[in-house]
Amino acid sequence: MSRSLIDIRVRQREYLLAISRALSAELELSDVLRVILNASVEFVSGRAGIIVLSDPEEGLFRVAAALGVPSELFYSHANLVNGFPYSLGREKDATASIDEAMSHLTQHLKNDLGVSQTLILPLHQGDLVVGMIYVFQEEQFTFGEDAGKLLQAFADQAAIAVKNARLYEQVNSEKQRLDAILENSADGVMILDPQLNIQSFNRALSNMIGRKASEAIGKPHDEIIQWLTLRTEQGLKDASENGWPMPGSANLYVEGDIKKPDGDIVSLGITYSPLLNTRHRLLNIITNVRDLTQHRREEELQKTFISVVSHELKTPVSIIKGYAGTLKRPDAKWTPEARHEYLSVIEDEADSLTDLIDNLLEASKLQSGTFSLNLKDHISLVSLARRTAKKFETQSDIHEFSFNFPDNFPEINADERRITQVLNNLVSNAIKYSPKGGPVEISGTIEDDERFVTISVTDHGIGIPDHQRHRIFQKFSRLDNDLSRKTEGTGLGLFLTKAIVEAHDGRIWFNSNTDPEKGLTGTSFTFSLPNIYN
Repeated sequence: MSRSLIDIRVRQREYLLAISRALSAELELSDVLRVILNASVEFVSGRAGIIVLSDPEEGLFRVAAALGVPSELFYSHANLVNGFPYSLGREKDATASIDEAMSHLTQHLKNDLGVSQTLILPLHQGDLVVGMIYVFQEEQFTFGEDAGKLLQAFADQAAIAVKNARLYEQVNSEKQRLDAILENSADGVMILDPQLNIQSFNRALSNMIGRKASEAIGKPHDEIIQWLTLRTEQGLKDASENGWPMPGSANLYVEGDIKKPDGDIVSLGITYSPLLNTRHRLLNIITNVRDLTQHRREEELQKTFISVVSHELKTPVSIIKGYAGTLKRPDAKWTPEARHEYLSVIEDEADSLTDLIDNLLEASKLQSGTFSLNLKDHISLVSLARRTAKKFETQSDIHEFSFNFPDNFPEINADERRITQVLNNLVSNAIKYSPKGGPVEISGTIEDDERFVTISVTDHGIGIPDHQRHRIFQKFSRLDNDLSRKTEGTGLGLFLTKAIVEAHDGRIWFNSNTDPEKGLTGTSFTFSLPNIYN
C-alpha cells in the first residue's frame, strides 16, 4: 500500500473521529455543523463551504453554517440571507432554487477565490431532504475509491446531528417552559426525589415559608417542612414508612402549621403526587403547596362573627319580647307615660335589629358584587353631620358634640343614605370607644384646590393599639380588648364604611391622637369624597 493512500485513510479516520466526537460531545447544532463543514471542505481541498438547513417552523431553507465565503459577498445574495420558502413534505421543490443561487455564488467565488466547481451533498432523514452541504472547490477533484462513501458519511452524520440537535432543542424548550410554569406558579411547588430530598423549589413556595431555594434544594423534606401542628392524621414521612405510595395510590394530602424563620406561623395544605415509572418504581414526588393562613383566619372570623351576631340578635329580641310581654300582662294597669316608655324601648331595639340586618345585607352585596349607589345631586354633608349628631345626642349624656366646618363648605353628588350610614358608623364608634365620655368633633375641610372635601370624626377615647391598626377595616374585625368584648358590635361597621367611601371614588384613613406625655388619647377617622361641582 502506497504512503499517500495510507495518509488519505488516516485523514479519513481523523475526520470521522472529529465528527463523531462532536456528535457525542456537543448538542448545540451550530457547533456540530461547523465541525462537519470544516471536515467536508478540507477533505476535498475546498476553498469555502455552506450548509443550508430546513426550518420547519417557518417553512424556509436557511444558511446554518458558512466557511470561507466573504461576508460582503454572502450578504449580497438576498436569498441566502432571507431563506428559500418551502411547504412541509415538499422540501425537494426548493432545492432547484437553492442550487441556482449557489451556482451564482460560485461564479462570484471564481473571481475571488479561484473556485471552479461546487460539490453538493444532500442531507436526508428518511424521504425528507433536511438540508444540503455545498463545498466550493479550487480545482477539478478526482474522487478516490472511498471518497464518495466518506463524503456521504459526512452528510449522514450531519443529518443525524440535525435530528439530535432539534430533539435537544425541543426537550430544552419544553424544560424551559415547564421551569417557567413551575417558577411562576401562584402555588408553591416542590419536587422531591425517592429519598424525600428536595430537587426543585419555586419562588411562590420560597415567599410562602420564608426560605430561599438555595437553602432548600438538596435538603431533606422534613428539614424544611417542620410541622408545629398537624391537622391530618399523618405527614409525608409517616405515610412513606407505612408503604405510601403503592401502585394506584391516591395523592397524599397533609395540612398543618409551620413556623417561618421570622417567627410567623403559616398554615399550609400540601398535596403530594407520586410519579412512578412503568415498573411502578418511584421517580419523584410532585408537591403542590397552598397557603391556608388567610383561610384559617377567615374561618376564625366567621366563627367569631356567628357568635357575635347570635348575641347581637338575641339581646334586642329578648328585650323586645320582655317589654312586649310586660305590656300584655292582664293584671297590670299601665299609665300612658309608662306605656310610651316601654314602646319607645321596643322601637329602639327594633331599630337596632334593622341596622344589624341592613349591615348583614350590605356585606352580602359586597361579597356577591351587587353593591351599588343611588347618587343624588347637592347633598349637604354639614346637614347630614348635624342630623347624625342629633340622633346620638339622645343616646348619650356624657358626650359633647361640636362642629367645625368652613362657611363655604360645598355640597356634593353622593348616595345620601349610604353617606349617612358612614357618619352613623363613625360617630357610633367614637361614642362606643370613649366610655368615659368627652368631646366628639365632626369637622370638614376643602382639599386639593377644592377637588375634594374631607369629613373627620374625632374622639378622645381609648385609641387603637399599633399592633391592631392593620385589622381596622377588615370584615368581622374588632379591637381585642376588654372594652370591645363588653361592647356590642359585629365588626362590619368600618368594613362597610370603607366600601361605601371607595364606591364614591373616595378614601378613608385614621390617625391616632394618643400622646401620653400630653395626656391625650383618642382617634380621628377621616374620609374624602370628590367635589364634582368644582
